[in-house]
Amino acid sequence: MCLCTLVTQEAPDFTADAVMPDNTFGTIKLSSFRGKYVILFFYPLDFTFVCPSEILAFNKTIDKFKAKNCEVLGVSVDSKFTHLAWKNTKVEDGGIGNIQYPLVSDLNKEIAKQYGVLFNNSVALRGLFLIDTRGIVRHAIINDLPLGRSVTEAMRMVDALQFVETHGDQVCPANWQEGEEAMKPTAAGVADYLAKHAVG
Repeated sequence: MCLCTLVTQEAPDFTADAVMPDNTFGTIKLSSFRGKYVILFFYPLDFTFVCPSEILAFNKTIDKFKAKNCEVLGVSVDSKFTHLAWKNTKVEDGGIGNIQYPLVSDLNKEIAKQYGVLFNNSVALRGLFLIDTRGIVRHAIINDLPLGRSVTEAMRMVDALQFVETHGDQVCPANWQEGEEAMKPTAAGVADYLAKHAVG
């Protein structure tokens, strides 16, 4: 499925092996997270280079995501055993340490295919999907392999989605941050917002 066609659609469900925060093996079923927001992000491979920087950046902010009723799930084409070995490797030795969110095993590459991020039938590109409490994909990005993502932007998108869900008469303009003024989706609302915020 093309990345662009997933937004506004129900997130493809999956059931897969994972390494859990307590370092046990478990099973993750995406649809079991209904009622919560989910950041589902794909990365190419364990024991590589850009990947640990992203994984650790998400882990550093995991409590903030959870405070917003948002779960984080990482996915790669590695086995659950490789995930566990990477977690059991110290950060200073190229590992990720005891991160506190699940790492999903997509060994048969079916999840990456479902989300349109499988590259050369080999590894997943850096796809990220924000799924709402009803299981609908509301935001998606995809980066080439050498381009790390912004966890700050992922958090901003969670904030923006939750804002528009609770303020149905407003939308979030470019670079909107939590606590800032939003915009009324009318001609008058746009004109009023731009009059106050546009940079000449």
